[in-house]
Amino acid sequence: MRCWVPDARPRQPLQPARVSARLLEELIPLEGRDVLDVGCGEGNLARRLAAAGARVTGIDPLPSALARARADGPETTSLRYLEGVAERLPFADASFDVAVFFNSLHHVRPESMELALAEAARVLRPAGSLYVQEPLARGSSFELLRLLDDETEIRAAALRALDRAALGPFDRVHSRDTVTVVRHADTAALRARVVSVDPHRAETFDARQEEVRAAFERLGRPAPDGGHEFDQAFRIELLARRGGPLA
Repeated sequence: MRCWVPDARPRQPLQPARVSARLLEELIPLEGRDVLDVGCGEGNLARRLAAAGARVTGIDPLPSALARARADGPETTSLRYLEGVAERLPFADASFDVAVFFNSLHHVRPESMELALAEAARVLRPAGSLYVQEPLARGSSFELLRLLDDETEIRAAALRALDRAALGPFDRVHSRDTVTVVRHADTAALRARVVSVDPHRAETFDARQEEVRAAFERLGRPAPDGGHEFDQAFRIELLARRGGPLA
């Protein structure tokens, strides 16, 4: 079943991890659940999910991101971090109730996206939930970031992979397009954020910093308490793993 729900609520200048955690809690009971955060980065979402009562495992291929995640809070019985990649998850079958890709599926190589989603299905328990948030190739935030890395095709590839997954090991339960507001204090803060996601962007940013600065002023809206705000459109997909053993 496909339930398409455009988000008509007023846009708020929230951090994306806070928005995603709120939407996750709307759609899936989290307390007492085993949750896998695939591509957890610096752990912003993982910490919020653990605070909501879930037992969270965050996995990411970047040791530097995991080091920052651990520096921002100790690992506990309800929160741990591991190094690994989405297409080869180091977990036994049926280990989790919920798997999350929070702005991370499009960072998987296009030829490996379906494998990554199949791996998510493998480690989910029967009828487990897959929650995916993927940025869309529109909005002022996208226009700003495409100066550093044009993700038009890779974002489209992620959506196609999700469509195929809904014909394979998953049933689509809910789909929603929505918009959040991303705030950057200045271009230095922007650089820190984009480089934390992909260190290779540092060289491009430094080479094009004047273009980025001009686009920052042109595309952003001055925020009431300083900095600039940018609209980021993204898609929320909730899928359910079909019961029984995978073929």
